[in-house]
Amino acid sequence: MKRTGEIVLSIIGIVVYALCAFAGFAGATVLSNEQLMSDMANEMATPQMSASDVMAMFDTMSGGIMLFAIVSVVSLILGIVAAVFLKGNKKPKAAGIILIITSVIGTIVTVLSVIIPAIFFLIAGIMALARKPKPAQTLE
Repeated sequence: MKRTGEIVLSIIGIVVYALCAFAGFAGATVLSNEQLMSDMANEMATPQMSASDVMAMFDTMSGGIMLFAIVSVVSLILGIVAAVFLKGNKKPKAAGIILIITSVIGTIVTVLSVIIPAIFFLIAGIMALARKPKPAQTLE
């Protein structure tokens, strides 16, 4: 049985997760530049919010972006493993479970930040679990 639909959806999810990981690491790199963040904090400071408050906000954002990037990389790796399991119809049930769990946990941990690639993984996982193999034909 061919698993082309599941593999294509998994690959689309893998590509989008790779883009998310790249964006996350790029954002974390920018937020780790102390001089740039200090200059931005001084420009964004208002009477209600001091520059140190803005820097604290940037520190919080940096942690969230790094979590986003790490979850994207882990999901990317699990997606590749699931696609390999689907290739050749080796372990479709295991691949479906991996895809569904990855999409649900990744979406919850990142508070819906990776919902688009997670939808691709979820659909591919459901397809992998729902598709039944054709019964073997008996020779009569």
